[in-house]
Amino acid sequence: MAEETESYLYKLEAVLEEGRLLTVVVIAKTDERAFTSAENNLLRHTIVPPRIKELSLVEKKPFGRQGVGYVVETSTFT
Repeated sequence: MAEETESYLYKLEAVLEEGRLLTVVVIAKTDERAFTSAENNLLRHTIVPPRIKELSLVEKKPFGRQGVGYVVETSTFT
């Protein structure tokens, strides 16, 4: 099986057991590598290793086109 050469920009969401929702954006060549990278980034981002209840792939876009990105809503102000 040939390895993919194109990279993708992935947006994943992690639901932690304490109810927090974190958005993780990574560049990877495969879905499997994207999930691994997301988990590793979550470990580096948090002081205590997070208890991940759910990790979901939200969007996947070819990386390399200029202007490719995501808008991540972080909170609502009233």
